[in-house]
Amino acid sequence: MVDSPCIGVCRIDPRAGLCVGCARTTAEIAVWRDASEEQRARILAELPRRRARLSSVWVPRKAPGVKPPSG
Repeated sequence: MVDSPCIGVCRIDPRAGLCVGCARTTAEIAVWRDASEEQRARILAELPRRRARLSSVWVPRKAPGVKPPSG
């Protein structure tokens, strides 16, 4: 059985339409439990490309009181 790529950081980036934690769409998250092994493998194969896309569009919010690194 293919394990879920969920890492517990469940937040959908509205620009990318992907979860910032696992890089799946909401539809893929919803059907994961009932998806076939082939469907899961296909989704997992897409995740590296999606994570790269997320890193280019997702900018985490600055925590209060945290200064950006100087350099």
